[in-house]
Formats: sequence, C-alpha cells, structure tokens
Amino acid sequence: MDSRFWWAILLASALASTGALSQSTDALGFLSIDCGIEPGSSYVDPLTNISYVSDAGFIDTGINRNISAAYMGDGWPPHLLNLRAFPNGTRNCYTIRSPTVVRGFKYLLRAWFYYGNYDRLRGQPLSFDLHLGVNYWDRMGVTDADADSFYWTETIAVATAGYFSVCLVNTETGTPFISGIDLRPLKDYLYPAANELRSLVLYNGRWNLGVQFDSIRYPADPFDRVWSWNQDTAQTKNWNVSSTNSTVQNLSQDPFEVPSVVMQTAVTPINSSSLVVTWDLSPGYVNQFFPILHISDFVNLSGTNQSRQFNIYVNGFLWMRDIMTPPYLNSVAVYSLEPLVSSSTYNVSLEALSNSTLPPILNAFELYTTMSNTSVPSDAGDVDAMTAIKEWYRIQRNWMGDPCSPNAFVWDGLNCTYNLSNSPRVTALNLSSWGLTGEITKSFANLSTLQYLDLSYNNLTGPIPDDLANLSSLKLLDLTRNQLNGSVPSNLLEMAQNGLLTLRLGGNPHLCDNGTSCNVTPKKKKISTLVIVILCIVPVLILLMVIVIVWRVRKTQGLTRGSSVDPQNGFAKPTDNALQLENHQFTYMELQNITNNFQKILGKGGFGSVFHGHLEDGTQVAVKMLSQSSLQGTKEFLAEAQHLTRVHHRNLVSLVGYCNEVNHLALVYEFMSQGTLQDHLQGRANNATALSWRQRLHIAIDAAQGLEYLQNGCKPPLVHRDVKSGNILLSEALEAKIADFGLSKAFPNEANSHVSTVVVGTPGYLDPEYYNTFQLSKKSDVYSYGVVLLELITGLPPIVQGTEIVHLTQWVLQRLAKGYIEDVVDPKLEGVYDINSIWKCANIALKCTSHTSQQRPTMSEVVMQLKESLELESSHDNTVNTVARSENLYSEVSNASLNRALEIDMTEISGPTAR
Repeated sequence: MDSRFWWAILLASALASTGALSQSTDALGFLSIDCGIEPGSSYVDPLTNISYVSDAGFIDTGINRNISAAYMGDGWPPHLLNLRAFPNGTRNCYTIRSPTVVRGFKYLLRAWFYYGNYDRLRGQPLSFDLHLGVNYWDRMGVTDADADSFYWTETIAVATAGYFSVCLVNTETGTPFISGIDLRPLKDYLYPAANELRSLVLYNGRWNLGVQFDSIRYPADPFDRVWSWNQDTAQTKNWNVSSTNSTVQNLSQDPFEVPSVVMQTAVTPINSSSLVVTWDLSPGYVNQFFPILHISDFVNLSGTNQSRQFNIYVNGFLWMRDIMTPPYLNSVAVYSLEPLVSSSTYNVSLEALSNSTLPPILNAFELYTTMSNTSVPSDAGDVDAMTAIKEWYRIQRNWMGDPCSPNAFVWDGLNCTYNLSNSPRVTALNLSSWGLTGEITKSFANLSTLQYLDLSYNNLTGPIPDDLANLSSLKLLDLTRNQLNGSVPSNLLEMAQNGLLTLRLGGNPHLCDNGTSCNVTPKKKKISTLVIVILCIVPVLILLMVIVIVWRVRKTQGLTRGSSVDPQNGFAKPTDNALQLENHQFTYMELQNITNNFQKILGKGGFGSVFHGHLEDGTQVAVKMLSQSSLQGTKEFLAEAQHLTRVHHRNLVSLVGYCNEVNHLALVYEFMSQGTLQDHLQGRANNATALSWRQRLHIAIDAAQGLEYLQNGCKPPLVHRDVKSGNILLSEALEAKIADFGLSKAFPNEANSHVSTVVVGTPGYLDPEYYNTFQLSKKSDVYSYGVVLLELITGLPPIVQGTEIVHLTQWVLQRLAKGYIEDVVDPKLEGVYDINSIWKCANIALKCTSHTSQQRPTMSEVVMQLKESLELESSHDNTVNTVARSENLYSEVSNASLNRALEIDMTEISGPTAR
C-alpha cells in the first residue's frame, strides 16, 4: 500500500475543508467504522463532521487494542487511536449488510491502518492480506520505518449481494489488524470502468496537482474521496503551478464530479511542450491500470488566437488523440474503459500539437488497478441459509465471509462442491457436538443441495421440522443424542423406510413419546405382479419400436435432404451456399441410432452437447448437437462446419458428416478416446498416469503442426482464435488434434497481416495485443499456443491462483529469473526429463507469449524448435536424471524475456470470454 501520507498533512486539509458544517453524514448514506472502540460507542469527528460507530456490530472476533502513547500526536483523529487485532484464525471478516448496502449499487470502500506500536513489537516483520469478499484486494505491510505512519487502501465496487465482507487474512507474518473502514455510496454513472464483474483499486493515491502539503476530502468532496498532494510530483522542478479562485464547473458528460477546489490548481511544463507523469509497478500488483486525467483551463481561449491541444502517449504509444481543453472554467476527464498495455514502468506523456500555442495542462490524476474477481462466490441461497443458521445458533467459530469460497477458507463443518462454471454449493454440514441449543431452524431446508446433515450430540429441543423432507438430495440426517420431542414427520419416516434416507434418532428420550411410530427400518423390496407383467411386455414393445424405426429410416433416406432451418425455433435459415458439405449427410433419426438415443454425453459447450456414438461399421464418432436454446448457436456452428470441410490435416479433427434437418443441426466428427489435453494435465483424465515429458513434446509438436497448417497450408489462411488445452484432443495413441473451429476467422487474402474484428476467445489464452487493439493476426494463435506450451511444462492452468492471482507466463518468468528451471517443471514428471530440452521449450514458450506480435516466432519456427527439443530428449538416457543446469541453453532465455517478468499483460484474467 503506497497510499500514505503524514497526519499533519491530512490534519491541515481537514481543517481547511471543514469550513461550514455540512449535513449529517448518516443522511448521505456514509458508514464510518472505528475499529477497536467499545460496543455501542459512537461519535462525530470534529475535524471532518463525519459520524463514527463501533465495529462491534460487524464482527465477533478479534481483540481491541490502543496505539502506544508515544505515537499519539495533538489533534490525532479518534479512529486512529485504537484498532482491532486478530491473533486467532486464518480469515477474520467484517460483514456490512443492508440497508447500508444495496445490491447493484456502487460504493467506495476504504480501509485504514495505523500500527502505532500497539503491541510493543516494533521492528518485527508484519504483513497480511486484505480481501473483499472472496477476492484479493491488497496487501498490508509494516516495516520499522512505517510504525508512525498510517495507510489506507480504497476500492470502488458494485455490490453483487446485499452485503460486503472485508476480510483480513493471516499470512503467518505477524498479527493482522485494522483501524477503520469507510463505506461511501456513489452514483451509478461514476467510475464507469467499475461494474459487477470488475472492481477498481486505487493505486498510489489520488493526486491533486499544483498544491503542496494539502489534502481534500469531505465535505469539499461530497463522496469523501481523499485528494492528496504527491510528494514526488511536488518536488518536480520542471512544472509550472497555476491556480484560480473561480469556481470550476463539471461538464454534464464528466462521470467523476471532481470538486471545484481540486480543479482550481494545475500544472504545466516549463520550457517544454511535454508534461510527463510516471509510475512503477509495485511488487504484488496485477499489471492492469486505468488512469484518469482531470483537465480544466484557467485561460479563456474564446475569441483569441490561442489554443491548447495535445495528444497523450503511454510508453511512447499513442493513447488519446487531439485532446482539447474544455470551455473556460469547466472540467473534463480523459479515461478509457480498457486497461493500458502492460509494462513494468509507465510513462504518460501529454504532448502539445504543432498548432497549439499553449502547453498541456493537468489538474488532477487518478490511477486504478483491477481487483481480480476470479474467485467465484458461493450460491447466494446457500450464503443466506448459512448466515441465518449462524445467527440462529450464535455460532462464533470461523464462520465469516463466504462459506465455501475460496476453498482454502471454507467454514468449519462444511463440505462444498466446486464446479468451474457454477457457484460452490454446500453438500455436507457436520455440527456434531457444537453445543447447539434451541430448536432446529428451518434454514437447514434452504440448503437445496445438502446431502449430509449431522446435528448429533447437541442440546436441540422442540420438533423436527417437516421442511427437511424437501431436501431432495439428503442422504443422511443424524439427530442422535439431543432433547427433541414430538413425532417424526411422516415424510421423513417414509424416505427412511423406502431406503432413500439414513435417519438416526437414538438418544432423544422425548421423541415419539406420544405413541407415534419412530420406526425407520427400511422396507424389504418386493416385486409386484404389475412389475412382472411389465418386464414381460417391455421386450415385445422394444422389438416393435425397432421395426418401426428401421422402416422410417429407410423411408426418410429417399426424401430430399438439407431442409432449411425453422426460424421460429431460434435458428437462422442457411442460404443455398451456407452449408455446402461434401461429407456424409445424416438424418436426425440416424443420429439417434448412432448415439443410442443420445445416451452418453462427452461434453457440453455454449452450442449444446457432444454425444458418443458408433457408426454401422463400428467406427466411434462424436456428435455435436446444436441446442435450440443455444445463444452462441447457428452462426458459429455453420462456421465450424464450413471450416472443417476445407481443412484436412492429421493434426486437425476430421469431419465425418453432418445433419441439416428442420430443428436439428449436428456435426459428426472423429472420436478422440483420450479426451482433452486439459483433462490430462489437470488430473481429470480416466487414466491416473501423468503424461511423460516425451509424450508432452509429441503433443506439443502435433498441435503446432496443426496450427502451422492453418496458417500456411490453408488458402486463405485461418486463425483459430480459441487455441487452448481444452480444444486439443488426444487419440488412443495420444496423437494430438486441434478441435472446435466455431470462432475461427479466415483472412481475406494472404497479404493481410492483421484483420480488425471483435475480440473472442478464452480468458488466460487471449493475445493481449489483440485484446487491446482489436487487430487479429496469425500471431494471436502463436500467443495462445505459447500459453499451452507453458501448461505442458508446468502442469498448471493459465491463471495461477495462490495468495495472489497471476498469469502463468508471469508465474514462470518470476521463477526463471532465479535461474532454476526445476522451479517451474511439473512435479508429476518426477525429474524424468532432459533439462536442456525443458530449457529450450521454455524459451520457445516465452517467445510465443511476447507482448507484441512482432517479437513472436512463426508457427513454422516453433515446429522446428520443438523438434530440436525432442531430439535433445531422445538423445537423453532416460535412466539418468540429469540435474545439471545447461548454461548455454539457459542463456537462450534472453535477458529481455527475464527482464519483462512483471510486464505480462493480464487483461484477459477478468476480461470477457467474448465481446
């Protein structure tokens, strides 16, 4: 956290900005939490006129502490005199609920930290993480020199539920603590880059240029943003400072509403036509920046020959063109909804145009990074149910924040299921011997996927709720050794007697004491006469159905094929030449036979499902059916069909045939028995044996040859646009073939090096240059392939989740900078590989994932280099584990590659799957 300044500065600014007392901050929706004061306490800060409340109503863990008296100054703000520390637990969370938080509304959240040697341990290392809900927000670190400085961090976020959780995560380097939390509602149109999918995090403060030793917040800023002077810029010698006493108005299209007092000061360059703002990337930050430049002009240019026009460049590349200052004493903002191109150092330069008589001007500057919203929160219904259970029984364990996510912090007693495409769900809840009292709350019945509920050995009283029988997935309900009374609900008894539920009721002396039955013994299953008759009749019916099906198949084979698609069912009518295929045409009824009535599903996608089938000669096939509810549907489906009819290569999946009937579109292609490369690398394949390095090299070469053919063998060239390990299929012999051509794009002619098009693809594999410029090239597939090659080397997915969310390329470069390839190699290889071969592949992958397409090799060059890597592996004696480092090959991983370890573009992490 670099957002820091001395209290004397903030004190001066607060005194300057209070002026006249404003309306109550409660009426504005402000919530200011003083962490560490007594429960029920509240006060109004006389400097800012902001109301503060105790944090006791928002958290039930931690201990209150006061800062050391030696670190208190005159006029010190009350909310920094104390704090709450968390010596116990890995994750401790504040929960801020409605009516303060309204779902769908936008808020500014700010956390304050002042160590003040409260624990008398000054000089010892102290570091911990801050999360907003399930996502990493920032890292707090205190050094000996920071003991008498305070810090804050801010985020702008949209509430995706009726609450916010602010969580402190212990990283085993000292005790987490916090001094205060601020919540400020924002207008919906403010900060348009912040939305439900992306939260913004303030980076290095909010700069009020042209002032020194001063800072602005509420009431001068109605949203209580902190506008501070920047020590570096204040000491810059090549800037002129200008100011005005006149009010500066916000233009209607300015979505930031910067207060006039901030816009009344500005800087311009001295004896230069260029004004430059720079910053460096701090360790631990995701490299995705959103700068906002606030501009006003104190010179009335109307009716004069003077002008102030400039371009804005970022690291020498044009970012914004032909910027003109707004009308006299009005403000405007320059910003983008897309992040900057990534770098380790940033240089934003305002360059005057040749016809401009005045130099560039800048009044204020905001800089944001993105919060990595990659962790998926638990199902909203499960969260509400677990929260209600917690409050009902007043549970004070580690039940804070999200119940299931991230899975490293799952609540005690819970088991959750995790699916990549859905929210985590609660499947088991074990509260045995938790000292629970009172009745069984009906909130348990709102955990709709619950399979196991253990409430045994507590002191629960009252009846068993009927609602528990509504849990259709419930397999076990253990109520042993409680004080329950009344009768057992008949529907629960029936479930138990039918063998659908294991129901344990022993040790409840008052249960069923009214004469009702508590017999939960499962009934013995008997085969009724009706069942016997059915078992006799069914084979006869099946035989008749087979005869009818065979007759209808033969009849339909004589009919005209290729009927157009019914537009009333959500499909577009293909034109005569929309689907001209030479492959075999199947009827829908034939597909039913081939797939045994679509019995075995191989996978699902945005188009629909893929089914396993057998042709009459026994050949296995995969049948991709277009679902009528598909949103990405017909266009991509037909595109894939067209592409597959003209590409023929042993490393591309072959099209066997198709179906084009009313309401039914399908593609039939060769079956790849070993599934996807992604499944093998992530341990989800049927066989438990990890791929060897030699096998991985062959797979890499196969996939590279397939891409090389698309780029050089197809006329015109074809760019796949969705190269990823999930689209590389493996045969029984582990031969790799590229699949899924629904997003592929053909170049108009071979002379085109780039094509302007919308961005589609998969997060983690997206070419950052393509993402930022909308310019697609052959090298876009090269970038995606480079990520796949790194997956083969490391065994990791493209987005690596740990204490921080990083792209795989960045993760590899950070470790290779130490010079040891062993630090990145998949441990499942167990050291059985030629280290020179690994180094060479790492070098290829890093070149493929270069930020600019010009620096990437062609696929022909990649194939050649990979074959050389295979020769190194083949010449290696596999009985010997070579651990010696190859300095020659290590040097091939160029200094330029290693030096850009923090230059990896991360736009695709939180970017859309398709735009």
